Amino acid sequence: METIINIVGSVALLLWGIRMVRTGVTRSFGAELRRVLSLSAKNRVTGFLTGLAAAAAVQSSTATAMIVSSFAGQGLIGGVAALAIVLGADVGTTIVVQLLSFDIKWISPLFLALGVFTFLASEKARHKNLGRIALGFGLVLLALKQIVLSSAPLRETETVSLLLQPLSAEPLLAILVVALLTWFSHSSVAIVLLIATFAASQVISTQAAFVMVLGANLGGAFTAFVMTLQSPVASRRVTTGNLFMRGCGVLAALPLIPYAMPYVAMMGGDHVRAVANFHLMFNLALAVAFLPLLSLVDPLVRRLVPERPDRDDLQSPKYLDSGALESPTVALSCAARETLRMGDEVREMLQSTLQVFVTNDDTLRKEVERSDDLVDRLHEAIKLYLTSLSQQEMDAPESKRCVEILSFTTNLEHIGDIIDKNLMELAAKKIKGQTLFSTDGAREIDEFHQRIIANLDLAMSVFMSGDLNLARQLIREKSEIRHVEQRFTDNHFARIGEGRPESIASSSLHLDVLRDLKRINSHLTSVAYPILERAGELADSRLMDGKEENTDARPRPIRMQPTTK
Repeated sequence: METIINIVGSVALLLWGIRMVRTGVTRSFGAELRRVLSLSAKNRVTGFLTGLAAAAAVQSSTATAMIVSSFAGQGLIGGVAALAIVLGADVGTTIVVQLLSFDIKWISPLFLALGVFTFLASEKARHKNLGRIALGFGLVLLALKQIVLSSAPLRETETVSLLLQPLSAEPLLAILVVALLTWFSHSSVAIVLLIATFAASQVISTQAAFVMVLGANLGGAFTAFVMTLQSPVASRRVTTGNLFMRGCGVLAALPLIPYAMPYVAMMGGDHVRAVANFHLMFNLALAVAFLPLLSLVDPLVRRLVPERPDRDDLQSPKYLDSGALESPTVALSCAARETLRMGDEVREMLQSTLQVFVTNDDTLRKEVERSDDLVDRLHEAIKLYLTSLSQQEMDAPESKRCVEILSFTTNLEHIGDIIDKNLMELAAKKIKGQTLFSTDGAREIDEFHQRIIANLDLAMSVFMSGDLNLARQLIREKSEIRHVEQRFTDNHFARIGEGRPESIASSSLHLDVLRDLKRINSHLTSVAYPILERAGELADSRLMDGKEENTDARPRPIRMQPTTK
């Protein structure tokens, strides 16, 4: 029992070490990595080499496949190029296994010390992540050493022999079991290294280890496939194609293992090196076989994963890339892009609002109300995405940006609710009662509405740029909007005092529209406050000399003119 516990603990340490290395690389170089991958789609050879380098750096073909599939889902990369990159990524992970298969475990204390001291002594996020990479690499080497030591007694344990005998006798069962373990661990590198250490300890035979390596390769492709099941069609085609090619490779390589063993032995090395070399040979053979055939594989995958407009709703989030969550900077950019899309939808709703009031178009009114459903869905998706991101370690600026995005999307969602629940309800009353605004009143509402539209555009610019001057301008506009709303309200009461029939009939509607547009503007200006606060330009209190500065609370004079009859 103690041996099993030690092995399980060592495997957990191995998985954690690999995760630390992958996390450190993606956080340090995630943006650069994604940029290189997006530019590597010129031809299949370039894509293959880029995928190889990316997976070797990240130590995960799954992570690389997720990034590429997200690009494919956004239409940034074609199917053939994406499949070439994942073929390269499959080969890239074998480089990591090759490196760790050498007897370099003795330097694990050096990497552990370097990683810890770098992480603790650094203030910059990139330096901390470099320390995390060194620490993770040290943990991987330490875990491999512990697995070798802990598994040594298993050679003479009859129970282990009984458990492994079915796997040795049934290759397909061994492939299936190892594939499931790889899917569960989300790391084919870790599973291949574990298989290699078991082979080195003679817990399993070399031939059985080769069979299990095939299972690890299949499981690695299955992991990415499962993670993109809810993604757009183009994204699923990449991971489906990868699973198809690996599945074909596994079926073709399984009966050839006995014939391949002498050639692997000719490459020299111990059992660990033999497993690593077979892993490399399999993925190289897979690349050589399929790279020229990708023009045939791509249309086949398109038939396997056809377009489904009913499932791939155009109203679903487009830019929330789950593969970017391990790189907070990139993930925040994805969330900001989706927020811009949400803002565009709110702007369209707001733009259509005036048209509904002017034309009394009930069909357009219902379309505006339905648009709020999309705004709500996008807000919920962005909120869940940022919640997942918050579980990652972020530095102070990234945490602040995360809060800013969440705050702005919440305000956009409130604006959508004001348009849907308030303004469209007022429009329905106006349509039902065939109410008309006075000529002057309609002109003032139109002018007020256009100012709110302009402030929405300004707020989106402030949100994306963080520009201090634009933030100041937005706050000045808030004060100006308050004065304009007060002036237009006074004008309306003046027209009532003059006895204008349209003003009297539309009084309640007119004032409520002005009030709701002003509320929308208040939600928009909230985006400027964090920027002004960082610049030290935000007052702690809005009270001046014991009086309230906010003129919204002041009673407004009503200038009534004598009624003429």
